Amino acid sequence: MSDFNDFNNPRVAQLPKHLRQFIVDQNYAKYTPVDQAVWRYVMRQNYSYLKDVAYYPYIKGLQRAGLSIEYIPDLQTMNDNLGKLGWGAVTVDGFIPPAAFMEYQAYHVLVIAADIRQINHIEYTPAPDIIHESAGHAPIIADADYNSYLSYIGSIGAKAMFSAKDFELYEAIRALSILKEAVDVPEFEITKAEEQLQEISANMGEPSEMALLSRLHWWTVEYGLIGSLTAPKIYGAGLLSSIGESSSCMTENVKKLPYTIDTLNYSYDITKTQPQLFVTETFQNLIDVLEQFANTMAFRKGGAESIRKAMDSKNPATAVYSSGLQVTGVFSDMGINDAGEPTFIKTTGPSALSVANTQMDGHGKAYHKDGFSSPVGKLKDKSLPLENFGSDELFAFGIIEGNTTELIFESGIQVNGVVKAVYKHEGQVILIAFEDCTVKEQNGNILFQPEWGTYDMAVGNTIVSVFNGAADKDAYEEITYISEKQTEKVVYDEVTNQLHAIYRAVRQIREEGTGEERLPALFENLKTAYPQDWLCALEILEIAHYNQTGHDLEHEIRVYLETKASAEPQHQKLIQDGLHVIENPVTQLITEED
Repeated sequence: MSDFNDFNNPRVAQLPKHLRQFIVDQNYAKYTPVDQAVWRYVMRQNYSYLKDVAYYPYIKGLQRAGLSIEYIPDLQTMNDNLGKLGWGAVTVDGFIPPAAFMEYQAYHVLVIAADIRQINHIEYTPAPDIIHESAGHAPIIADADYNSYLSYIGSIGAKAMFSAKDFELYEAIRALSILKEAVDVPEFEITKAEEQLQEISANMGEPSEMALLSRLHWWTVEYGLIGSLTAPKIYGAGLLSSIGESSSCMTENVKKLPYTIDTLNYSYDITKTQPQLFVTETFQNLIDVLEQFANTMAFRKGGAESIRKAMDSKNPATAVYSSGLQVTGVFSDMGINDAGEPTFIKTTGPSALSVANTQMDGHGKAYHKDGFSSPVGKLKDKSLPLENFGSDELFAFGIIEGNTTELIFESGIQVNGVVKAVYKHEGQVILIAFEDCTVKEQNGNILFQPEWGTYDMAVGNTIVSVFNGAADKDAYEEITYISEKQTEKVVYDEVTNQLHAIYRAVRQIREEGTGEERLPALFENLKTAYPQDWLCALEILEIAHYNQTGHDLEHEIRVYLETKASAEPQHQKLIQDGLHVIENPVTQLITEED
């Protein structure tokens, strides 16, 4: 894990420990000369094209985020620059769970995959990589309206309820992305992973809140367009980082639809290009649509429907009583009255009680290790909610420390025991502890017996909110789900290391402006020993093109690359686009823009 003291960035420093567990060292030295060349190629292509179709001035955005066209970004430099914009960045290992990803955004921190795509996936990869995360998200972060939306959808997403199926889908997506970026993986393994992903996707059932919110995130933050339907601009990171799809998405073959709440009805497939994209007129419209959806979510609605979502998730969630008491745990049961409202709620396993997102003393997971259950609702024949009882009402009902009392709820649940303590928060009664207590339903079913110990009864007329995760995450010591499947760490053989040496030598010649006489020998070695390569040949051609004495070499390489483009359809567009940028240098375009 990275040392947080290494980053003088207040946004990164404030991250809670349940998010820090995902962070890995960037390990900048692991990037090979080929990796650096892949970054440079993609960035030159991006700027050459995106200068006309990106919403935010691309090169200025790169510079403000601490990125360069020439080199894979260093996390420290990014943090120094993003800090000036009120943001930060951390590196992680591939895909992380959507809830954690969203919560990072809520803390104004960009999550950046530490790895970079292989050269054979240079146009697009379904795996998160440093090109997508940094060159896609970071350049537009300087736009205040956009980054407000980014942090807001993050804060909403951190509360979104999951279903158990969402975790299956996450694992399948992560497994496929890792296989696609691994080296020498048999094709049948990738096919099997794709089939497994398709099977899970086809049997998800009713989409959860997180599944629906992920659609909004996908069609905005990742694949969003802004402006008019006839002449939109790109702001989505998935498009900004894909040199293939950023171009193809602007054709008439890809439908352009207005971005509204109806976008929720469109699922997506990360392994395929998008058949349609959504255009928003303004970033404010993104917030308006998000608000519409947020109003349907459990954290705003509460009630039995929201508790049911928590039960479906089979993961820790928090229910908030109208008194302000927060119950965290894995919800397993509830009672419902004729009006469809909860009459009691129950968690199983380690649970905790909090107020205002702060765990109550003595009410953590160790104390409530076997779960928690309590009634919900008013007392029978009493219009004033118990949470609003003042000293007189408490006395009248015998709710006094050391006194034996019986409480009967409208639902018929009876609580009979000796009052041990009454807890209040801001004048509201939130919890009553009983000794020698019996709790039973109207039909006589026993919910709690005296020999079980102290009975802590939550107080509240209704359940006003339910959200994913713990109220006090750090006190709950929440260990967010982390996949056991890690991205592959490549070990290069000697043949590949020799190719890296050629790439390294070419970069050195270009940067230092000396040693051009070595280029013919390097090119001869390249085409003889590495006939599959096309990118290094382009880099040698670039130097020869601007070297007035290299006309013969330039001609030879051009013929070589044009022949390769004709013979290798998978490389044709890549080579042609590379030739175009050599003829129309990015550095010149940058100077003209500035």
